[in-house]
Amino acid sequence: MSKKPLKPGTIAAQGADRDGKRPIDPETGAVVPPIHVASTFERGADNSYPKGVVYARDDNPTFKAPEATLCALEGGADAMLFASGMAAAVSVFQALKAGDHVIASKAMYYQLQNWLLGLGTDWGLGVSIVEMSDLDALRGAIRPGATKLIWIETPANPQWAITDIAAVAKIAHEAGAILAVDSTCATPILTQPLSLGADIVMHSATKYLNGHSDLVAGALVTADKDAFWERIETVRRQQGAVLGSFEAAQLLRGMRTLAIRVRTACANAQVLADRLAAHGCIDQVLYPGLKSHTGHEIAARQMNGSFGGMLSIRVNGGEEAAIATAAAVKVWTRATSLGSVESLIEHRASIETRDMGTPRDLLRLSVGIEDVDDLYDDLDAALKAVH
Repeated sequence: MSKKPLKPGTIAAQGADRDGKRPIDPETGAVVPPIHVASTFERGADNSYPKGVVYARDDNPTFKAPEATLCALEGGADAMLFASGMAAAVSVFQALKAGDHVIASKAMYYQLQNWLLGLGTDWGLGVSIVEMSDLDALRGAIRPGATKLIWIETPANPQWAITDIAAVAKIAHEAGAILAVDSTCATPILTQPLSLGADIVMHSATKYLNGHSDLVAGALVTADKDAFWERIETVRRQQGAVLGSFEAAQLLRGMRTLAIRVRTACANAQVLADRLAAHGCIDQVLYPGLKSHTGHEIAARQMNGSFGGMLSIRVNGGEEAAIATAAAVKVWTRATSLGSVESLIEHRASIETRDMGTPRDLLRLSVGIEDVDDLYDDLDAALKAVH
């Protein structure tokens, strides 16, 4: 009889791997795995490494539990932790060769687009930026024999554009290219891109995976441990883009509450989106859970029944009114980042260092796990005070 697979909430809460094995310390029976701070490891008398660990930059025993848990959550073959989400993302591109062509989504993290169009092209990559909802435009951007990687982000910050992962995966594979998905905002609780045909999933683990605004980390998960994955592993090792031991342990602790945090944030975000859509001081609410959102049908198909904890509002009165609204809140915190237990509000266009097409009247809301009535009442009061 085949064993019934564990649900994501159970995997996350127990820190389990794909076989349901929890990270119990074999020496003490501790239910929380130990933090290994050693930078180097003893050789055997025969000059080998009998424990399989050489140096902390190459591998770190503290990584094993969070990597195994994330691998199980995404249904992948292997996972790697990085010093940041940017380190994880850039390592994928650096595993390519000079002259390779990549296609990236127009709606994506602005700093990664900065890197692609700056250092990435200087280094020798060919880069095309495409509106991923236009599959014909994507097909037209492919350079036969040269396009090696397609990069998408869904839902995409900060207007929460939705990309059809399965459709893009089909186009990528027909072209002989790899599909990588930034699934930071969806999390593996809502979407498993590998099951939809993606080859690599990236997370800024700083955000939902950790969920407490107290560490910076990144992660990659692969569908196959192939030659390209080995190249990414080499990039991480040779460039030293590794996470610290304490951060890795803290990340595992954060992931244990991932499912309950994400579900609460999703429920709060849906309530807020529904209420704010009828608010007289708001021009538009951008949230995939609203039927008015252009990506709603695709999101409903690939996001496991909920639509995430991120939404944006466009405030009547333009940029000045939007900034004034953010200044007037008391419960929400004015800060960059997302995915934590506390709710954050930000005038997004002010922080983006390149023109990403973000409306100047837009406020990005990272919805936390507070009481939703308190969150709404605070926003309502701030909007009315400005208007």
